[in-house]
Amino acid sequence: MFDIKENKDGVVLNVWVQTRSSKSGLAGIRDNALKIKVCSPSQEGRANREIIELLAKLFGIPKSKVSILSGRTSRQKRILFYGANRADILNVLNGKI
Repeated sequence: MFDIKENKDGVVLNVWVQTRSSKSGLAGIRDNALKIKVCSPSQEGRANREIIELLAKLFGIPKSKVSILSGRTSRQKRILFYGANRADILNVLNGKI
C-alpha cells in the first residue's frame, strides 16, 4: 500500500514520478508511494505541471486544488489535494492501480 494522510487542509499523497515515459498515467506503487508516469521531461517544471494536470483530471477537481508540497526537483513528491478526504481519494484510486 502507499502512504496517504489526511490533515486540516486536505489529503497528502506520496508519489514517485517517472519522467519521459511514452505514456502518462498511474503505474502502480513504488517505495510506499503512488507511481506516476509522465511524458514531459523534468526540465523547467514541465513534469510537475503535467503531474498536477493528470491528477486533477483523474480526481475530477480543478488544478488549483492540487499542489506539490515538497519534492519539486525530486522524483519523490508529496501532493496535497485541498479540501479532499482520504475516502474520496481511495475510492478514485481503487481499480486504477
